[in-house]
Amino acid sequence: MKMFLGEYSPNITPGSRIALPKKLRDQITGESVVLSRGFDRCIFVYDANDWGEKAQRQIENSKIDSRGELKTKDLERYLYTSACDASIDDQGRIVIPGNLLSSSGITKRTAIIGVGDHIEVWDFDTWKKYSKEISGQLQ
Repeated sequence: MKMFLGEYSPNITPGSRIALPKKLRDQITGESVVLSRGFDRCIFVYDANDWGEKAQRQIENSKIDSRGELKTKDLERYLYTSACDASIDDQGRIVIPGNLLSSSGITKRTAIIGVGDHIEVWDFDTWKKYSKEISGQLQ
């Protein structure tokens, strides 16, 4: 079972490339991942072999809105329309498409975090602010 853990801070390089940290990359099967727009202005990164199952679980776990209405189709549209395959190059980098960079607000500095069954890529400042909010709620 894969367990993506930790927090890293690589920068976006020319060509919209980002290096996946070796500890995370070593758990990926094969040479590609699936990228998708995530929740809270991040980018989801899934092992390509796990994408279908994990995306469906995200939808199932998040499909009820504040009024208790099912929003399955909306969540499917949100995740699948922005999803794309990304190859991992020989230096462990992936290219992040412009639409995902734009929707996440990422320009240069990032936070890559392991979130158990997947990886998330955040704008560094957005992640730090969000992480601080979470910490305040849990303490």
